[in-house]
Amino acid sequence: MSNTDTGTGAKAQQQLDDEAAAERLSTAPVEERPEDTVPALGVVGWLRWTWRQLTSMRVALILLFLLSLAAVPGSLIPQTSSNALRVQQWKAAHSTVAPLYEKLQLFDVYSSVWFSAIYILLFVSLAGCIVPRSWQFVGVLRSRPPAAPRNLTRMPVYATWRTDAAAADVTAAAERLLGRRRFRAHTAGDAVASEKGYLREVGNLLFHISLFGLLIAMAWGSVAGGQGGKLVLEGQGFSNTMTQYDDFNGAAFYGADDLDAFGFKLDGFSATYQTKGDQLGTPRDFTAHIRYWTGTDNSKLRKGTIKVNEPLEVADSKVYLIGHGYSPVVTVRNAKGEVVFQGPTPFLPQDNNLTSTGAIKVGDYGTKDGKKVQLGFSGIFSPTAPVSASMATGWNSLFPAAADPKLIITAYAGDLGTDAGLPQNVYQLDIAHMKQLSQDGNKAAVALKPGQGWTLPDGYGTISFDGYQQWASFNIAHRPGNSVALGSAALAVLGLIGSLLIQRRRIWVRATEAEDGTTVVEMAGLARSESARIAEELADLAVALQDDAPALPEESETPVNELTEKRG
Repeated sequence: MSNTDTGTGAKAQQQLDDEAAAERLSTAPVEERPEDTVPALGVVGWLRWTWRQLTSMRVALILLFLLSLAAVPGSLIPQTSSNALRVQQWKAAHSTVAPLYEKLQLFDVYSSVWFSAIYILLFVSLAGCIVPRSWQFVGVLRSRPPAAPRNLTRMPVYATWRTDAAAADVTAAAERLLGRRRFRAHTAGDAVASEKGYLREVGNLLFHISLFGLLIAMAWGSVAGGQGGKLVLEGQGFSNTMTQYDDFNGAAFYGADDLDAFGFKLDGFSATYQTKGDQLGTPRDFTAHIRYWTGTDNSKLRKGTIKVNEPLEVADSKVYLIGHGYSPVVTVRNAKGEVVFQGPTPFLPQDNNLTSTGAIKVGDYGTKDGKKVQLGFSGIFSPTAPVSASMATGWNSLFPAAADPKLIITAYAGDLGTDAGLPQNVYQLDIAHMKQLSQDGNKAAVALKPGQGWTLPDGYGTISFDGYQQWASFNIAHRPGNSVALGSAALAVLGLIGSLLIQRRRIWVRATEAEDGTTVVEMAGLARSESARIAEELADLAVALQDDAPALPEESETPVNELTEKRG
C-alpha cells in the first residue's frame, strides 16, 4: 500500500472519529435510542429541585420584590385595620369597584391570602438560605486561608524583589506584618497565606438574618397584636374595653382579656391651617388635648396631647390620632313641642376643606295621626360656606376651619329600618321606606346657621341647629414586635453597608533562595471584586516589609522591583 493511500485512510478514519465525537457532544435528543434519554426525576427529585429553587438567592430576591410590590395597594387604598371610617367613605365614593376590591381583599391587604402566601414563601426561602450559608461560613472561619498558588505571577496584583535577608526570616517577618494588619495568616512551606475581610460575609449574613428577624417580628405582631378604632367627641371619653371600640381587629393571641387598662377624655381639639398663599387650607397642626389614666382608677388623671405621628404611649399600647371632623348639634321637637332628639351627630369629611355629610336619625319621634313615625335628616355641614351658595349650586366648604358654618338638611318621614335588627351605616340615611317631605311644592330642605331653626312641614315639629362640636378618631394599637422590627431594620442596614464596603481579599508572600544566594520575595493579592484597593494595599505591605527584607542596593531606587495589576 502506498503512503498516499495510508494518508487517505488515516484522514478518513479521523473524519469518522470526529463525527462520532460530535454525536457524543450533541445535546439534541436521539429518538431512535430511547435508552439514552434523561431519566424522570420522580417525586423526590422534583421536591429536591423545588427546594433548591426556593432557597436560592435569586428566588429570595424575587419574593422580596413581590412582597414590596404587594404592599403597594395597602398604601394606596384605605385599610380596614387602620381606618374603618375611611374605608366606608372610600366604598361610598367608589361604589362600582368596591365589590371587586372586597373580593380581592384589597381593603385587608396585609391579612389577605395572596400577601400571606408571598410572606410565608419568603420566610421559608430565607430560612433555607441562611442556615447552609451560616454553616459554610463557620467552616471557613475554622479553616486556614488557602495555601499560596504555585505561580503567583498569575494573580491580579503581583510584586517581587531580591534581598539579602534569609528566606525563613522574611517569611516570619511577613507573617508578623500581616498579623498586625489584622490578616489571618499562617506559614505553609516557603509561603505565608493570609486572608482578610471576613466581615463582608458577616454583613451579608447579618442582612439576611435581620431580614428574617423583621419577618418574624411582623408575624409576631400579627398573631399577638391587635388594633381598634374609636371616634370620640369633644367632652367625651374612651375606656380601653371591647365594648368601647367602634371596630376592633384582634388576633389569635390578643383578645378582650389582653387589653391594657387605661382610658382618656378628649377635652378639646385644635387645628391650624395655612391662611394665605398657594397652600391655602393646608393643615399645619392637629392636636387632641386629653386627660388620661392608667389602671382601673380613673380619678387620677394626667394631661397629655396626641398629635399626628406623636402617639400617646400607655403600657404596651399606643394611641394614634388619625382623623377629625365636625358634629352638628341639633334639637328636634315634635308637634307638641317635646324634645325627641338632642345632641351632636358626627359627619364624615368628603374633601380637604372638610365638607362633611351625615345623617340625623330620630327613631323615637312617636306617633302622628295614630301611626308610629320616625324622622330622618340627610345633612351637609359646610365649615366655611360660600356666600352665594344655594340648594341648586351646592354647599362645598371654602376652608376647613369653621369660619362661617352652615348645616344643610333635607327632611324625611317614615321607617328608618333601625328596628329590623339589620346593621346600618350610621353616616347614611336608608330612604327605602321613607318619604321626603315637601314644602310649598318643593322638596323640604333648608340651610341653617348656628342658632337658627326650621319648622318642619306637615306639622312634624321643628329642628334647630344649636352649634357644632369637633370629633377626633383614634387608632389604639398593640404591636409587640415593633421594637424587634426596628432593631432588625437597623441591623439590616448595618449588614448591607458592611457587605457593600468591606472587601474580602487574600495576600500571599513567598520567600525562596536563589542560585546566587539572595532571597527572592514574591507578593501577590486577590480580591473577590475588582478594585484598585488591593493593589494599593499590596504596595503598602511591600513597602512595610522592606524593614525586615530590604531590597538589594541595585533595586533601592524602586523598593518594589515589580508591581503589576492585571484586570480581566
